[in-house]
Amino acid sequence: MDIISAINNEKLFKPIFKDIETWSSWIVLLKALFALKMSKPERILYQQCTGRQKSPKKPFREAVCICGRRSGKSFMASVIACFLALFFDYRQYLGPGERASIVIIAADRSQTRTIFNYISGILHSNEVFENCIETELKERISLNNRIDIEILTASHRTVRGRTIAAVLLDEAAFFYQEGARPDTEIYRALKPSTATIPSSLVLIISSPYAQTGLLYEMHKRFFGVDDPETMVWVADTLTMNPTLDKKIIERAVDTDPEAAESEWYARFRRDIAAFLSIEVIEACTVPGRYELPPLSDHHYRAFVDSAGGGGTDWMTLAIGHKDGEKMILDCIRAVPPPFDPFVVTEDFVKVLREYRCNSVEGDKYAGDWPSTAFGQHGIRYVPSTKTKSEIYLAAEPLFSRGQVELLDHKQLFDQLRNLERRTRRAGRDLVDHPLRGHDDVANSVCGALVNLGGSDGFFGGCDLG
Repeated sequence: MDIISAINNEKLFKPIFKDIETWSSWIVLLKALFALKMSKPERILYQQCTGRQKSPKKPFREAVCICGRRSGKSFMASVIACFLALFFDYRQYLGPGERASIVIIAADRSQTRTIFNYISGILHSNEVFENCIETELKERISLNNRIDIEILTASHRTVRGRTIAAVLLDEAAFFYQEGARPDTEIYRALKPSTATIPSSLVLIISSPYAQTGLLYEMHKRFFGVDDPETMVWVADTLTMNPTLDKKIIERAVDTDPEAAESEWYARFRRDIAAFLSIEVIEACTVPGRYELPPLSDHHYRAFVDSAGGGGTDWMTLAIGHKDGEKMILDCIRAVPPPFDPFVVTEDFVKVLREYRCNSVEGDKYAGDWPSTAFGQHGIRYVPSTKTKSEIYLAAEPLFSRGQVELLDHKQLFDQLRNLERRTRRAGRDLVDHPLRGHDDVANSVCGALVNLGGSDGFFGGCDLG
């Protein structure tokens, strides 16, 4: 049975759709995905949303659905997952005792729970589906046909070691938890896991965001291309969900046009881009160099990103020196929460003394406690004259000219790669970490580099005597 027949069947999926007519655009997408016959109006919508001219002759192995918010993405992803788990027989591709997985990966646990609840609800919606359930755990449902439906958070490590029949990446544009390019890392890690099942499917469903990352690269490469393996579908919210109140979108456009273009009209944001490219960061990184010892003929400068220890921010320290035109990073210290900030300060002071630094610069927004904490140990704390964004913008030419030598430090690499440049209509660009991201290490490192570069920086970070 094909997926459209299953959706239209009163004993199968149809009861879970409140009004099947309002899902007509999703029906066209499903017909395209599984190479089912389309009517003339459906072919027109297919061509509009994919930029393709030819109707598919076989089911796609990969599909990217870029749709606006509240368009029904998570629900439809759950329907597809259940259909693939219930109506396909993968046993001919499995070894003795081996099970195949239908994997749903989302940005965070809250999102994965939403999808898992949809899937569980669908499987319990009728007796036919419910009888297929063998066991149901918190994050996995095992069926009696040797299929496991699993939900995972965004990590390239979690997809290894499985035989994957299908994987659905939900809101892939917002995978920031781990790695410099977690979406790409996950995609690369899961591809071998799907190789042994000829009918396997990789489905990426997401609202768009910045012009970077896996979603953007797939769009750029495959939208409008009649590729037999990969389809890219792009549609605004109202195309996919005509029941949504238009006034909600109109108010969003009035409040923030750029954000509304992305969230509701499924267009990649033109005001957000990667701050530094992977190529630039790699060119500035010295492989295998993890720390340099303090030497008597170098003059060092230090920058600290202070934190209170009770939230999600790390407390970090970076120390570097200048050699001719090169800004060389010597040392990084990074302490995750929870921690006692005064104990961490004492540890940082020991490192500062090793590098003969009697002063350290830091964020002026940290308040008075860093000055007091460092002052108790005879280290002068000087609030930075620059904001965090200004530090990044001042560091950019140092990176682009190759005047920087970075340590081989994964957290630093990841945070630099994830930094976003936001173009503002008036005034200078703004650089910051993405939503749910961190930049504590990047901030302290760039602060030290800018000071070494001598661009309106602080020059009291070391003992020059």
